[in-house]
Amino acid sequence: MHAHLLPLLSLLPLLPHALAAATDTRSPTSSVPGKAFSRFVTIWLENTDYAKADGDPSLTWLSSRGIKLSNYFAVTHPSEPNYVAAVGGDYFGINNDDANTLPANVSCIADLLDDKGISWGSYQEDMPYSGFTGAEYRNQVTKANAYVRKHNPLVMFESVAGDPERLALIKNLTWFGKDLEAKTLPQWMFITPNMTSDGHDSSVTVAGSWTRAFLEPLLDNEYFMNDTLILVTFDENHSYTTQNRVLGILLGGAVPANLVGTTDSNYYDHYSEIATVEANWGLSTLGRFDVGANVFAFVANATSDTIRAPANLDSIYLNESYPGIFNDKKWGPQPAPNTELEQNGRKVLQAIKDEWEDDQDQTYYTGSLEVPSSANPPTYG
Repeated sequence: MHAHLLPLLSLLPLLPHALAAATDTRSPTSSVPGKAFSRFVTIWLENTDYAKADGDPSLTWLSSRGIKLSNYFAVTHPSEPNYVAAVGGDYFGINNDDANTLPANVSCIADLLDDKGISWGSYQEDMPYSGFTGAEYRNQVTKANAYVRKHNPLVMFESVAGDPERLALIKNLTWFGKDLEAKTLPQWMFITPNMTSDGHDSSVTVAGSWTRAFLEPLLDNEYFMNDTLILVTFDENHSYTTQNRVLGILLGGAVPANLVGTTDSNYYDHYSEIATVEANWGLSTLGRFDVGANVFAFVANATSDTIRAPANLDSIYLNESYPGIFNDKKWGPQPAPNTELEQNGRKVLQAIKDEWEDDQDQTYYTGSLEVPSSANPPTYG
Protein backbone atom coordinates (compact mmCIF):
# COMPACT_ATOMS: atom_id res chain seq x y z
CA MET A 1 0.00 0.00 0.00
CA HIS A 2 1.24 3.50 -0.82
CA ALA A 3 2.47 5.26 2.30
CA HIS A 4 0.67 8.50 1.46
CA LEU A 5 -2.72 6.73 1.57
CA LEU A 6 -2.34 5.36 5.09
CA PRO A 7 -3.56 8.51 6.92
CA LEU A 8 -6.59 8.69 4.66
CA LEU A 9 -7.54 5.05 4.89
CA SER A 10 -7.26 5.15 8.66
CA LEU A 11 -10.26 7.48 8.66
CA LEU A 12 -12.55 5.15 6.76
CA PRO A 13 -14.19 3.54 9.81
CA LEU A 14 -15.45 7.03 10.66
CA LEU A 15 -16.70 7.64 7.13
CA PRO A 16 -19.33 5.04 6.24
CA HIS A 17 -19.91 6.40 2.74
CA ALA A 18 -16.25 6.48 1.75
CA LEU A 19 -14.78 4.23 -0.87
CA ALA A 20 -12.38 1.52 0.24
CA ALA A 21 -9.59 2.97 -1.90
CA ALA A 22 -8.74 6.10 -3.77
CA THR A 23 -10.07 6.39 -7.31
CA ASP A 24 -7.78 7.16 -10.24
CA THR A 25 -7.86 10.78 -11.36
CA ARG A 26 -8.89 11.61 -14.90
CA SER A 27 -8.64 14.88 -16.83
CA PRO A 28 -10.31 14.38 -20.21
CA THR A 29 -10.90 17.48 -22.29
CA SER A 30 -12.97 18.40 -25.33
CA SER A 31 -13.64 21.34 -27.63
CA VAL A 32 -17.34 21.40 -28.42
CA PRO A 33 -18.24 24.98 -29.46
CA GLY A 34 -21.18 26.70 -27.83
CA LYS A 35 -23.42 29.51 -29.05
CA ALA A 36 -22.33 32.00 -26.36
CA PHE A 37 -19.47 30.29 -24.51
CA SER A 38 -17.29 27.20 -24.84
CA ARG A 39 -16.44 26.70 -21.17
CA PHE A 40 -18.67 27.04 -18.11
CA VAL A 41 -17.30 27.43 -14.58
CA THR A 42 -19.38 27.87 -11.46
CA ILE A 43 -18.09 28.70 -7.98
CA TRP A 44 -20.47 28.40 -5.05
CA LEU A 45 -20.17 30.30 -1.79
CA GLU A 46 -22.30 29.92 1.32
CA ASN A 47 -25.22 31.31 3.30
CA THR A 48 -25.17 35.06 2.68
CA ASP A 49 -27.99 37.56 2.20
CA TYR A 50 -27.94 39.47 -1.08
CA ALA A 51 -27.29 42.90 0.43
CA LYS A 52 -24.37 41.68 2.52
CA ALA A 53 -22.75 39.90 -0.43
CA ASP A 54 -23.36 42.86 -2.71
CA GLY A 55 -21.59 45.11 -0.20
CA ASP A 56 -18.44 43.01 0.05
CA PRO A 57 -15.47 44.83 -1.55
CA SER A 58 -13.99 41.73 -3.20
CA LEU A 59 -17.31 40.64 -4.69
CA THR A 60 -18.01 44.22 -5.77
CA TRP A 61 -14.68 44.16 -7.60
CA LEU A 62 -15.66 40.93 -9.36
CA SER A 63 -19.08 42.36 -10.26
CA SER A 64 -17.36 45.33 -11.91
CA ARG A 65 -15.57 42.86 -14.21
CA GLY A 66 -18.79 41.22 -15.35
CA ILE A 67 -22.58 41.22 -14.98
CA LYS A 68 -24.27 41.42 -11.59
CA LEU A 69 -27.44 39.31 -11.30
CA SER A 70 -29.69 41.23 -8.90
CA ASN A 71 -32.67 38.83 -8.88
CA TYR A 72 -31.02 35.43 -8.60
CA PHE A 73 -32.76 33.06 -6.17
CA ALA A 74 -31.87 29.91 -4.29
CA VAL A 75 -34.70 27.36 -4.31
CA THR A 76 -34.96 26.25 -0.66
CA HIS A 77 -32.98 25.70 2.56
CA PRO A 78 -30.56 24.33 3.77
CA SER A 79 -27.43 23.90 1.62
CA GLU A 80 -27.66 20.39 0.21
CA PRO A 81 -30.94 20.62 -1.72
CA ASN A 82 -29.72 23.73 -3.52
CA TYR A 83 -26.56 21.97 -4.69
CA VAL A 84 -28.59 18.98 -5.85
CA ALA A 85 -31.05 21.24 -7.68
CA ALA A 86 -28.27 22.98 -9.59
CA VAL A 87 -27.13 19.77 -11.28
CA GLY A 88 -30.29 17.63 -11.10
CA GLY A 89 -33.15 19.96 -11.95
CA ASP A 90 -34.95 19.22 -8.68
CA TYR A 91 -34.09 18.65 -5.02
CA PHE A 92 -36.64 15.86 -4.50
CA GLY A 93 -37.97 17.26 -1.24
CA ILE A 94 -34.60 17.38 0.56
CA ASN A 95 -34.90 19.58 3.64
CA ASN A 96 -31.68 18.50 5.36
CA ASP A 97 -27.93 18.06 4.87
CA ASP A 98 -27.99 14.27 5.28
CA ALA A 99 -25.98 11.75 3.27
CA ASN A 100 -28.75 11.40 0.69
CA THR A 101 -28.09 9.50 -2.53
CA LEU A 102 -30.22 9.99 -5.62
CA PRO A 103 -31.17 6.64 -7.23
CA ALA A 104 -29.28 5.50 -10.32
CA ASN A 105 -32.29 6.17 -12.55
CA VAL A 106 -32.23 9.90 -11.68
CA SER A 107 -30.20 11.66 -14.37
CA CYS A 108 -28.17 14.83 -13.88
CA ILE A 109 -26.21 17.37 -15.90
CA ALA A 110 -23.39 14.84 -16.36
CA ASP A 111 -25.69 12.68 -18.52
CA LEU A 112 -26.53 15.62 -20.77
CA LEU A 113 -22.89 16.62 -21.18
CA ASP A 114 -21.73 13.05 -21.83
CA ASP A 115 -24.41 12.68 -24.49
CA LYS A 116 -22.79 15.50 -26.48
CA GLY A 117 -19.18 14.59 -25.74
CA ILE A 118 -18.61 17.66 -23.54
CA SER A 119 -15.99 17.12 -20.85
CA TRP A 120 -16.87 17.93 -17.25
CA GLY A 121 -15.28 17.87 -13.84
CA SER A 122 -15.66 19.00 -10.25
CA TYR A 123 -12.92 20.57 -8.13
CA GLN A 124 -13.41 20.36 -4.36
CA GLU A 125 -11.07 22.18 -1.99
CA ASP A 126 -9.56 19.85 0.65
CA MET A 127 -11.17 16.72 -0.77
CA PRO A 128 -8.73 14.01 0.40
CA TYR A 129 -8.54 12.12 -2.89
CA SER A 130 -10.35 11.83 -6.19
CA GLY A 131 -13.68 10.08 -5.99
CA PHE A 132 -13.97 10.38 -2.20
CA THR A 133 -17.59 9.78 -1.15
CA GLY A 134 -17.33 10.30 2.60
CA ALA A 135 -19.43 12.82 4.49
CA GLU A 136 -16.51 15.10 5.32
CA TYR A 137 -12.78 15.38 5.60
CA ARG A 138 -11.50 17.53 8.42
CA ASN A 139 -8.43 19.71 8.24
CA GLN A 140 -5.73 17.58 9.83
CA VAL A 141 -4.12 20.62 11.50
CA THR A 142 -7.08 22.65 12.76
CA LYS A 143 -9.57 19.74 12.94
CA ALA A 144 -12.14 22.10 11.43
CA ASN A 145 -14.58 21.07 8.72
CA ALA A 146 -12.80 21.48 5.42
CA TYR A 147 -14.41 19.36 2.67
CA VAL A 148 -18.05 18.29 3.03
CA ARG A 149 -20.07 15.98 0.79
CA LYS A 150 -23.20 18.15 1.06
CA HIS A 151 -21.42 20.80 -1.04
CA ASN A 152 -20.34 18.32 -3.73
CA PRO A 153 -23.51 17.86 -5.78
CA LEU A 154 -22.53 15.29 -8.39
CA VAL A 155 -21.29 12.77 -5.84
CA MET A 156 -24.83 12.62 -4.42
CA PHE A 157 -26.07 10.92 -7.59
CA GLU A 158 -25.63 7.15 -7.65
CA SER A 159 -25.20 7.34 -11.43
CA VAL A 160 -21.95 9.22 -10.68
CA ALA A 161 -20.90 7.75 -7.34
CA GLY A 162 -21.39 4.21 -8.65
CA ASP A 163 -19.22 4.76 -11.72
CA PRO A 164 -15.43 4.81 -11.11
CA GLU A 165 -14.74 6.63 -14.38
CA ARG A 166 -17.12 9.42 -13.42
CA LEU A 167 -15.85 9.55 -9.85
CA ALA A 168 -12.35 10.07 -11.21
CA LEU A 169 -13.54 13.44 -12.54
CA ILE A 170 -14.33 14.69 -9.02
CA LYS A 171 -11.05 15.76 -7.46
CA ASN A 172 -9.19 18.06 -5.12
CA LEU A 173 -8.95 21.71 -6.13
CA THR A 174 -5.17 21.34 -6.44
CA TRP A 175 -5.91 19.46 -9.67
CA PHE A 176 -7.33 22.65 -11.14
CA GLY A 177 -3.83 24.14 -11.24
CA LYS A 178 -2.44 20.98 -12.80
CA ASP A 179 -5.17 20.83 -15.44
CA LEU A 180 -4.79 24.54 -16.13
CA GLU A 181 -1.06 24.18 -16.71
CA ALA A 182 -1.53 21.08 -18.87
CA LYS A 183 -4.41 22.76 -20.75
CA THR A 184 -6.69 19.85 -19.93
CA LEU A 185 -9.47 21.74 -18.14
CA PRO A 186 -12.93 20.35 -18.88
CA GLN A 187 -15.58 22.43 -20.60
CA TRP A 188 -17.97 22.30 -17.60
CA MET A 189 -16.68 22.78 -14.05
CA PHE A 190 -18.20 22.95 -10.58
CA ILE A 191 -15.80 24.44 -8.00
CA THR A 192 -16.47 24.28 -4.26
CA PRO A 193 -14.22 26.04 -1.73
CA ASN A 194 -13.84 24.47 1.71
CA MET A 195 -16.02 25.39 4.67
CA THR A 196 -13.79 28.30 5.62
CA SER A 197 -13.08 29.63 2.14
CA ASP A 198 -16.77 29.61 1.15
CA GLY A 199 -17.84 31.69 4.16
CA HIS A 200 -19.82 28.93 5.89
CA ASP A 201 -17.57 28.75 8.93
CA SER A 202 -16.13 32.24 8.51
CA SER A 203 -17.65 35.32 6.86
CA VAL A 204 -18.55 36.82 3.51
CA THR A 205 -15.33 38.83 3.77
CA VAL A 206 -13.32 35.61 3.80
CA ALA A 207 -15.41 34.13 0.99
CA GLY A 208 -15.10 37.24 -1.15
CA SER A 209 -11.36 37.50 -0.58
CA TRP A 210 -10.83 33.83 -1.44
CA THR A 211 -12.89 34.11 -4.62
CA ARG A 212 -11.12 37.23 -5.84
CA ALA A 213 -7.70 35.73 -5.04
CA PHE A 214 -8.65 32.59 -6.99
CA LEU A 215 -10.13 34.34 -10.01
CA GLU A 216 -8.10 37.52 -10.41
CA PRO A 217 -5.00 35.88 -11.92
CA LEU A 218 -7.20 33.70 -14.12
CA LEU A 219 -8.82 36.78 -15.65
CA ASP A 220 -5.49 37.41 -17.39
CA ASN A 221 -5.00 33.80 -18.48
CA GLU A 222 -5.84 33.57 -22.18
CA TYR A 223 -6.33 29.80 -22.17
CA PHE A 224 -8.75 29.94 -19.24
CA MET A 225 -10.63 33.08 -20.28
CA ASN A 226 -11.15 32.35 -23.97
CA ASP A 227 -14.93 31.89 -24.52
CA THR A 228 -15.38 31.10 -20.81
CA LEU A 229 -18.44 31.99 -18.72
CA ILE A 230 -17.97 32.04 -14.94
CA LEU A 231 -20.88 32.08 -12.51
CA VAL A 232 -20.11 33.05 -8.91
CA THR A 233 -23.09 32.62 -6.60
CA PHE A 234 -24.29 31.46 -3.19
CA ASP A 235 -26.21 28.33 -2.25
CA GLU A 236 -28.80 30.19 -0.13
CA ASN A 237 -29.33 33.35 1.88
CA HIS A 238 -28.77 33.56 5.63
CA SER A 239 -32.12 35.01 6.75
CA TYR A 240 -34.72 32.31 6.33
CA THR A 241 -37.61 34.75 6.87
CA THR A 242 -36.80 36.95 3.88
CA GLN A 243 -36.79 36.23 0.16
CA ASN A 244 -34.18 33.59 -0.64
CA ARG A 245 -32.33 35.96 -2.98
CA VAL A 246 -28.58 35.63 -3.40
CA LEU A 247 -25.90 37.43 -5.34
CA GLY A 248 -24.93 36.11 -8.74
CA ILE A 249 -22.04 37.34 -10.88
CA LEU A 250 -21.29 36.42 -14.49
CA LEU A 251 -17.79 37.12 -15.80
CA GLY A 252 -15.21 35.70 -18.15
CA GLY A 253 -14.14 36.10 -21.75
CA ALA A 254 -17.59 35.14 -23.03
CA VAL A 255 -19.25 38.19 -21.45
CA PRO A 256 -19.73 40.85 -24.16
CA ALA A 257 -17.57 43.93 -23.55
CA ASN A 258 -20.57 46.27 -23.58
CA LEU A 259 -22.13 44.35 -20.67
CA VAL A 260 -19.11 44.46 -18.36
CA GLY A 261 -20.03 46.44 -15.24
CA THR A 262 -23.79 46.18 -15.84
CA THR A 263 -26.66 44.67 -13.82
CA ASP A 264 -29.14 42.08 -15.10
CA SER A 265 -32.37 42.31 -13.08
CA ASN A 266 -34.19 39.41 -14.75
CA TYR A 267 -35.45 36.59 -12.54
CA TYR A 268 -33.13 33.59 -12.27
CA ASP A 269 -32.70 30.69 -9.88
CA HIS A 270 -30.37 27.69 -9.53
CA TYR A 271 -32.22 25.93 -12.35
CA SER A 272 -31.10 28.73 -14.68
CA GLU A 273 -27.59 27.36 -14.35
CA ILE A 274 -28.63 24.12 -16.06
CA ALA A 275 -30.97 25.79 -18.54
CA THR A 276 -28.20 28.14 -19.67
CA VAL A 277 -25.77 25.27 -20.26
CA GLU A 278 -28.45 23.32 -22.13
CA ALA A 279 -29.27 26.30 -24.35
CA ASN A 280 -25.65 27.14 -25.08
CA TRP A 281 -24.67 23.68 -26.30
CA GLY A 282 -28.07 22.60 -27.60
CA LEU A 283 -28.21 19.80 -25.05
CA SER A 284 -31.17 17.61 -24.31
CA THR A 285 -32.95 18.34 -21.04
CA LEU A 286 -33.69 16.48 -17.82
CA GLY A 287 -37.46 17.01 -18.07
CA ARG A 288 -37.54 18.64 -14.63
CA PHE A 289 -37.37 22.26 -13.46
CA ASP A 290 -34.46 22.88 -15.84
CA VAL A 291 -37.17 23.11 -18.50
CA GLY A 292 -38.85 26.49 -18.12
CA ALA A 293 -36.05 28.15 -16.15
CA ASN A 294 -34.79 31.43 -17.56
CA VAL A 295 -31.54 31.32 -19.51
CA PHE A 296 -29.09 34.11 -18.59
CA ALA A 297 -30.05 37.04 -20.80
CA PHE A 298 -26.89 37.55 -22.83
CA VAL A 299 -26.85 33.80 -23.59
CA ALA A 300 -30.56 33.88 -24.44
CA ASN A 301 -29.78 36.56 -27.01
CA ALA A 302 -27.48 34.07 -28.75
CA THR A 303 -29.81 31.08 -28.45
CA SER A 304 -33.15 32.85 -29.15
CA ASP A 305 -34.55 31.82 -25.78
CA THR A 306 -37.33 33.90 -24.26
CA ILE A 307 -36.81 35.58 -20.88
CA ARG A 308 -39.96 35.49 -18.78
CA ALA A 309 -40.93 37.42 -15.66
CA PRO A 310 -42.65 35.81 -12.65
CA ALA A 311 -46.23 36.87 -12.03
CA ASN A 312 -45.27 38.49 -8.74
CA LEU A 313 -41.58 38.66 -7.85
CA ASP A 314 -42.37 40.02 -4.38
CA SER A 315 -44.25 36.83 -3.50
CA ILE A 316 -41.30 34.51 -4.17
CA TYR A 317 -39.66 33.35 -0.93
CA LEU A 318 -38.59 29.69 -1.48
CA ASN A 319 -37.56 29.12 2.12
CA GLU A 320 -38.90 25.60 2.78
CA SER A 321 -38.78 22.35 0.83
CA TYR A 322 -41.88 20.71 -0.55
CA PRO A 323 -42.56 17.00 0.20
CA GLY A 324 -40.31 14.42 -1.41
CA ILE A 325 -38.49 11.12 -1.07
CA PHE A 326 -35.76 12.66 1.11
CA ASN A 327 -37.91 15.04 3.15
CA ASP A 328 -37.72 14.01 6.82
CA LYS A 329 -41.00 15.77 7.70
CA LYS A 330 -43.29 15.34 4.70
CA TRP A 331 -42.61 12.35 2.48
CA GLY A 332 -43.64 12.42 -1.17
CA PRO A 333 -43.20 9.91 -4.03
CA GLN A 334 -40.35 10.20 -6.50
CA PRO A 335 -41.56 12.21 -9.50
CA ALA A 336 -41.02 11.05 -13.05
CA PRO A 337 -39.45 13.51 -15.48
CA ASN A 338 -42.00 14.91 -17.92
CA THR A 339 -40.86 13.29 -21.15
CA GLU A 340 -43.02 15.59 -23.29
CA LEU A 341 -41.50 18.87 -22.14
CA GLU A 342 -39.65 20.99 -24.66
CA GLN A 343 -37.88 24.34 -24.39
CA ASN A 344 -36.97 26.22 -27.57
CA GLY A 345 -36.58 22.95 -29.46
CA ARG A 346 -34.59 21.20 -26.73
CA LYS A 347 -36.22 17.88 -25.87
CA VAL A 348 -35.81 15.45 -22.99
CA LEU A 349 -32.80 13.13 -23.25
CA GLN A 350 -33.80 9.93 -25.03
CA ALA A 351 -32.38 7.73 -22.26
CA ILE A 352 -34.67 9.51 -19.79
CA LYS A 353 -37.65 8.98 -22.08
CA ASP A 354 -36.84 5.28 -22.33
CA GLU A 355 -36.64 4.99 -18.54
CA TRP A 356 -39.72 7.03 -17.57
CA GLU A 357 -42.21 7.16 -20.45
CA ASP A 358 -44.55 4.68 -18.75
CA ASP A 359 -44.70 6.73 -15.52
CA GLN A 360 -46.09 10.02 -16.75
CA ASP A 361 -48.94 9.93 -14.23
CA GLN A 362 -46.24 10.45 -11.59
CA THR A 363 -44.79 13.69 -12.97
CA TYR A 364 -45.29 17.19 -11.61
CA TYR A 365 -43.08 19.12 -14.03
CA THR A 366 -44.96 21.52 -16.30
CA GLY A 367 -42.29 23.76 -17.80
CA SER A 368 -43.49 26.70 -15.73
CA LEU A 369 -41.05 29.45 -14.77
CA GLU A 370 -42.33 29.56 -11.20
CA VAL A 371 -40.61 27.07 -8.90
CA PRO A 372 -42.84 25.23 -6.38
CA SER A 373 -42.30 25.65 -2.67
CA SER A 374 -43.71 24.26 0.57
CA ALA A 375 -46.36 26.98 0.40
CA ASN A 376 -47.25 25.92 -3.14
CA PRO A 377 -46.14 22.29 -3.57
CA PRO A 378 -46.16 20.61 -6.97
CA THR A 379 -49.11 18.42 -7.90
CA TYR A 380 -48.95 15.20 -9.90
CA GLY A 381 -50.57 14.51 -13.20
